[in-house]
Amino acid sequence: MDRLQSHLFVLLVFATLFTRGQPSPQQGTEKWSYVTVRDGAHMFWWLYYADSPSADYKDLPLVMWLQGGPGGSGTGFGNFEEIGPLDRDLNPRNTTWVQSASVLFVDNPVGTGFSYTDRDDAFATNVSTVASDMLVLLRNFFTKMEDFQVGYTVRLNRAEKLCFYRPFYIFSESYGGKMAAAISLQLTKAIAKGSIKCNFAGVALGDSWISPLVPAGRPGLAEVNAVAQEVQDAVENGHFLKATELWSVAESVVERNTNNVNFYNILTQDTDEAVRLRPGDDFISLQFHRHVRRLHKQSLDELMNGPIRKKLGQIPDNVTWGGQSQDVFRSMAGDFMRPVVDIVDQLLSAGVNVTVYNGQLDLIVDTVGQEQWVKTLKWEGLPYFNQLRWTPLDDPASPGATGAFYKTYKNFCFFWILKAGHMIPSDQGAMALQMLQMITQQQTS
Repeated sequence: MDRLQSHLFVLLVFATLFTRGQPSPQQGTEKWSYVTVRDGAHMFWWLYYADSPSADYKDLPLVMWLQGGPGGSGTGFGNFEEIGPLDRDLNPRNTTWVQSASVLFVDNPVGTGFSYTDRDDAFATNVSTVASDMLVLLRNFFTKMEDFQVGYTVRLNRAEKLCFYRPFYIFSESYGGKMAAAISLQLTKAIAKGSIKCNFAGVALGDSWISPLVPAGRPGLAEVNAVAQEVQDAVENGHFLKATELWSVAESVVERNTNNVNFYNILTQDTDEAVRLRPGDDFISLQFHRHVRRLHKQSLDELMNGPIRKKLGQIPDNVTWGGQSQDVFRSMAGDFMRPVVDIVDQLLSAGVNVTVYNGQLDLIVDTVGQEQWVKTLKWEGLPYFNQLRWTPLDDPASPGATGAFYKTYKNFCFFWILKAGHMIPSDQGAMALQMLQMITQQQTS
């Protein structure tokens, strides 16, 4: 494709974007809006209705995607880099999750992506507040979007039976998994009380920051182990902000000993501009640039603050996509290293379907580390789960080759995705899509 053809193609895609999203977001295959979740705290969501050639969206599940960071944007990175209908260059994505589910992207916590706060004290400082904020958004969403609520009533043999449709799943990545666990627990309680009407069917924790101590201690170098022990001591003594600082030191030691291995895929070096402390910076700034700024690359930043902002039409003039993300990370730093394995235990005990999935090549949240914290669960089904053999799955993109292993028992499932790093849908899109279909109990092609 020559340069002129390329420009014409981009213009055609932009025209499609505007046709689908304008003039009213309440028409067509997408919807988006803001919800004020607290005084001075405004959260943005963007919904794509399922677009399947073989099923109506009413017959397919609703999936909410939560990005990591904290401070990474689901409407940006998750949407255009991983699972949305278009990629960052606005080309159609063959492995988009929209072909199998309606997908709800939420910029979470407040201050992430297009979400924003009116003042500095409105940022969330822990996952409890993150979960409370999300429940406000979900209550608003399901109230307004009645076709995603609890279903309809039919009569069978003179008896009235309530039927459910459009199950709701929460999928997540990285720190988003920690938030997803807390949100799922609060949502389960809210549904039981009747304060939210939805058919919550399960949560999937992808390369998730559930137990930071385990990934922090994995590298085998003596120098790394020494600082990892300091991280562990800080966590065990409840000094979580200090643990975050020491974790930053541990990562610097790993980089120094590996010639800048890419924490998100161990087969590659980190090709981004070298990240190091500059005069006036602190360790939180360093960690933000390591783990959140990479989700806001210039090309994506230009897309979101240019044509996408114009398409959406309701972003306040003083709000820049990603403009408050460092404030989000800084505000959550004191809670960053706090583990939430106990929340996963509570979800399993409550009967919630929980899936853990991880990329084989991930270092920042490695699969072996995930298996280690899983083995600490108090869930009564764990002894049976541990005895199961891993079941191989063919890679849909490479027939005859193994693409993943998984095992499942009752309401717990674990996927180990091969040839994938931290961002599984980016590395192994076809395998990630098949996993989605399996989790939501659909037939795979």
